[in-house]
Amino acid sequence: MSTVLRHMFSGISLAFAVTVLLGSVVYTLFPISDWNFLLEEQLLDFPIAFVVPFFVFIMGAFFGLNSGITARKQLNLIDRTLKSIEDGRQVNMKEVSNLELKAITKRMEGIQQQLGEKIRQSQKMATEKAVDQEKRIQEIISQERNRLARELHDSVSQQLFAASMIMSAVNEVREESETRESKQLKLVEETIHQTQLEMRALLLHLRTAALNGKSLQKGMEELLQELLQKVPIELKWKIETIPLDKGVEDHLFRILQESVSNILRHAQANKAQILLVQRDDLIILRIEDDGIGFKMEQEKTGSYGLQNMHERAAEIGGTLKIVSLPGEGTRLEVKVPILSAGEEKA
Repeated sequence: MSTVLRHMFSGISLAFAVTVLLGSVVYTLFPISDWNFLLEEQLLDFPIAFVVPFFVFIMGAFFGLNSGITARKQLNLIDRTLKSIEDGRQVNMKEVSNLELKAITKRMEGIQQQLGEKIRQSQKMATEKAVDQEKRIQEIISQERNRLARELHDSVSQQLFAASMIMSAVNEVREESETRESKQLKLVEETIHQTQLEMRALLLHLRTAALNGKSLQKGMEELLQELLQKVPIELKWKIETIPLDKGVEDHLFRILQESVSNILRHAQANKAQILLVQRDDLIILRIEDDGIGFKMEQEKTGSYGLQNMHERAAEIGGTLKIVSLPGEGTRLEVKVPILSAGEEKA
């Protein structure tokens, strides 16, 4: 039986029960000696004995129908609410007026809050899991890059160095000769030399950006000092001691690595200068070389290395600007704002 029919039946039953009760009270107070008047007296052209039960039936059915429709609406509201909770949507249960249903809806709201909290916890755990997984992947990539760099250094780099030494010795013996063979040998020596630069740039690029607890100044100076002994480029630098967050230090260090790698591979430079200073509220990292330079339209299309440096600068709230002309060298400048304690809290 539906809710509406059940309420109509209850309303009719209640109406007849009330009518019988009132009739009993009236009969007790005013006894009736002759019951024939119920059939003889008419109301709306019908005997009272038929009209009164009919009106009682109609009134009971009307109130039962109204009560049933209201109850069905509230039950439908609860049903929709449960479906919404199943779908994970937030709902408002303030429309319920029935006291018993209010208690149910209050418990449903509690369940909804618990489900919402569980969903938030699940999403948080999923995010932490994804971050942790990404971190592990980056660690594996970093370890593999270091392993590859060591193997290249121990094998290919050493072999190139040996080949370069052999070719230098051969050319020294034949330096007086201007034969075609001598020119080809010199060309081979230059090719080996350029390959060595490419290999050193690749090894530099494969290194991880971690400073391993060292300050940015110390890490940069150690890197440049190591390069000074291995590459045929005159390196000069001025690096100030500037306290920075670890993330900023790592990004600036990586930009330096990427930039020096590009100089070794593409610039054909004889000199390079590196500057790291603080001016007012800005950190300035400037790297200049006297190499062959390039057209700025090429930079706008963007190689992977240049694009990567732009992204690293942007990630720490800084800007990267490159100025270059063919035959005039290249200047790369990174500017990173330093936030005061008040700005960081804000």
